Amino acid sequence: MPHTIHEHAALIVVDVQPDFMPGGTLACHEGDALVPGIDQLLRRRLFRHVVATQDWHPRGHASFASVHAGTAPFQQIELHGHPQTLWPDHCVQGTPGAALHPAIDWTAADLILRKGSDPQVDSYSAFRENHDPQGTRPVTGLAGWLRERGVDEVYVCGLARDVCVLWTAQDAVASGFRAQLLWDLTRPVAPGGDEALRASLSEAGIGIVESAGLQA
Repeated sequence: MPHTIHEHAALIVVDVQPDFMPGGTLACHEGDALVPGIDQLLRRRLFRHVVATQDWHPRGHASFASVHAGTAPFQQIELHGHPQTLWPDHCVQGTPGAALHPAIDWTAADLILRKGSDPQVDSYSAFRENHDPQGTRPVTGLAGWLRERGVDEVYVCGLARDVCVLWTAQDAVASGFRAQLLWDLTRPVAPGGDEALRASLSEAGIGIVESAGLQA
């Protein structure tokens, strides 16, 4: 079904990095399957503004299971008073696994937003970090950047559908933007749960669209 993009929309490409691909330290289910589609979408130049986010953790980040004795990846702990999933070490600053995926032409991106660089605070969303030691979720500045450019709607794709993409879309709505999730250009950490995720997106007022139907 055709879906027309208006001139005040922006594309947010979330964390398309080698560490989230098969063979990476935090591989998402079929993570590599969306790479050609995202590359093709960027080459079509349908969006006036394109933001690429990049997970960018220092070594020994608080979200890594390796820094919490007696824990394992994907275990949940409490961090700063809120649930925190512990992850394998991933997207460590300056490593090949943290680079933007080399099979994508990123020249259409006019902002590369690095997140997760605070050693004590995880960061899923492109708009806000996770809870910090003060119990707040600091803003990244993206909402202001988009508003300054007249953007009022965002389309979100990338990895992972059930974590960073989801949080980005939810925070976009909470920040006053309309949000659409490009379903075919996202993949989850692990398979399953799509029905519940679709329901939660709908409940939050987030649209679900397919990239093949996009037109200017």
